[in-house]
Amino acid sequence: MHTPGPPVQHVPDLPQALRSVPLRTIAPTSALVLVFFSAWLAADRRLPELAISLLLTAVAVAATVLAQRRRLDIAGVLAALANAGGCLLAAWVLQHSALAWTFLVLISNFFIVRYEVAAPVNLALVVGLLLQPGLLLAPIQPQALAVIVLTFGFGHRFSRRLQGDRSRLEQLASLDALTGVPNRRALERTLSQQIIGQRESRFRHALVVLDIDHFKDVNDRHGHAAGDAALSDLAAILRFELRDRDQVFRFGGEEFVILAETGTCEALERFTERIRKAVYEALRGPGGRITISLGGAMYAGEQRWQDWFARADAALYEAKRKGRNSAVIAG
Repeated sequence: MHTPGPPVQHVPDLPQALRSVPLRTIAPTSALVLVFFSAWLAADRRLPELAISLLLTAVAVAATVLAQRRRLDIAGVLAALANAGGCLLAAWVLQHSALAWTFLVLISNFFIVRYEVAAPVNLALVVGLLLQPGLLLAPIQPQALAVIVLTFGFGHRFSRRLQGDRSRLEQLASLDALTGVPNRRALERTLSQQIIGQRESRFRHALVVLDIDHFKDVNDRHGHAAGDAALSDLAAILRFELRDRDQVFRFGGEEFVILAETGTCEALERFTERIRKAVYEALRGPGGRITISLGGAMYAGEQRWQDWFARADAALYEAKRKGRNSAVIAG
């Protein structure tokens, strides 16, 4: 009998995980810079500006704490706002001598938050700088603005490309290379979310665990290429037979898992029998017909997905014990 075993170590959201490194560096750095700037404002007795700086410092500190807790979306927004606000405040107090901070802020914001957020925040920063009286009087202003525009454009372009690469990495990390279906990493993430959402959903879901009968014989007699072909063909059959609302995963080896939306045990029985029959009629190898055995279990209020999986896996073991090429539903 197959058991879930220890969870696969994985990153729940790879794009966010990739963004966490610069965010967890930039957010505390921004907070520290704002602390020093606040101290300078306090020493210079600029009380209104000091109040704004302290508020921005609090925002940056909140972003730092949230980033450490992996709440990256809101942490990124807060950090970007703190960066832009601090840059505007520095320009107000220091005038054109603070423009150098603009370039750093424009680039760093694209690294710590999605471009859909970074772009309007950075645009607001540039507009705010343009509206500040006296800031445009410095002779270097046209060149500085040109650099700001170029920095904004290149940063926006780079951020979009980076976000696309992150999404592709997430997709690659969640797919089985041989069959093209989601892998165990994706299964564990999906089932963990399903356990939480199942209590609020009006739909009932079932877990179906299945594997190829006598798969070792296929490999031993005809080679691993034949085994790989059988796995790929089985995945294609399952994808064709499943409804849009159902999902299939490769758990490992010759074992697949289906998350199906079924209302009753009777509906689950019909579902598993339909899958078994479709595979029986379509799956062939060098040695002839290849069959599968299936075990199904309706969600029964389990707190851990592993317990739900274990019930379906026990039903699969019973189907194997009964002679294979069959389906058993857990009671």
